[in-house]
Amino acid sequence: MKARQSLLILTLAACAGITLAETAVRNEPIQPLAPYVPADAAATAKAALGEKLYFDPRLSKSGAISCNTCHNLSMGGTDNLTSSIGDHWQRGPINAPTVLNSGMNLAQFWDGRAKDLQEQAGGPIANPKEMAFSHELAVRVLDSIPQYRDAFKGVYGKDTIDIQMVTDAIAAFEKTLVTPDSRFDLWLKGDDTALNDQELKGYQLFKGSGCVACHNGTAVGGNSFQKMGVVEAYKTDSPELGLEGVTKDEADRFKFKVPTLRNVELTYPYFHDGAAKTLEDAVAIMGRIQLGRQFTPDETADIVAFLKTLTGTQPDLKLPILPPSNNDTPRPEPFNAADSEPRPQNG
Repeated sequence: MKARQSLLILTLAACAGITLAETAVRNEPIQPLAPYVPADAAATAKAALGEKLYFDPRLSKSGAISCNTCHNLSMGGTDNLTSSIGDHWQRGPINAPTVLNSGMNLAQFWDGRAKDLQEQAGGPIANPKEMAFSHELAVRVLDSIPQYRDAFKGVYGKDTIDIQMVTDAIAAFEKTLVTPDSRFDLWLKGDDTALNDQELKGYQLFKGSGCVACHNGTAVGGNSFQKMGVVEAYKTDSPELGLEGVTKDEADRFKFKVPTLRNVELTYPYFHDGAAKTLEDAVAIMGRIQLGRQFTPDETADIVAFLKTLTGTQPDLKLPILPPSNNDTPRPEPFNAADSEPRPQNG
């Protein structure tokens, strides 16, 4: 009966020239995700420049690591590793969160130490365990390439490049990486056929158990910091303190930014330490330590089924062709740990 009623509503809406997106949205603690729409041609040009920078490994000391290395857009915006591999195979300190929909986060990084995407973009470039470069050297590399100089001048109207332009452009590209039109979004917009009975049951359990207290809003998370281990202490070998590392307030110990659950089936392993290898593990652990609830295998399966409906349309990108280095561009030294900066080559 509900399916027939929904079909009738959609048919009437179509006859009136109204799209599904324009019909009433269900009153739920999660809201549908809208597609990215550039403000103007200037925004499009800035994002296009940022896209090249996002994929350019020359912003790293080794010349082998780009933003996409740890936030792979072919893999849900992450690398599916417990912690990322940095310069000279160093192990990163924490699990890489997805870049997809990251512009909706209240802050960046698990501990929120970057206030926005632009501030975040500069961190890995200069981190000795990640890209292991410096902002000065990154700018020098870009400034040595005529096509980059022209692109920066076209976007920013200046003859010189600085790190603020670099991070601003990368952030502009990252803001385009939204994933609308998940099956759950379609259901939120009134399509009763978008979810099956198990998925609906899983959502009701997710909502009724209290998961939506933290995982709500358009991003299904990302809008608060919460203590990990409310009912039961979370045991981990990770030394990360969470928000306390930023505020220096002991009350913030083990508070982490709540991750978005959009595309969560793609962004394994889970938690800041990457300890939960599967969605089933993550649901069971969070139920126990956050809610004081032991989900049965069937309940876990229902919630996991719902979570998989949050996978949206992935960014449809054509791999950018990067401008070539020239004779004056500093060359990387990937196999020499003692060298602190790349050497120019002539020829």
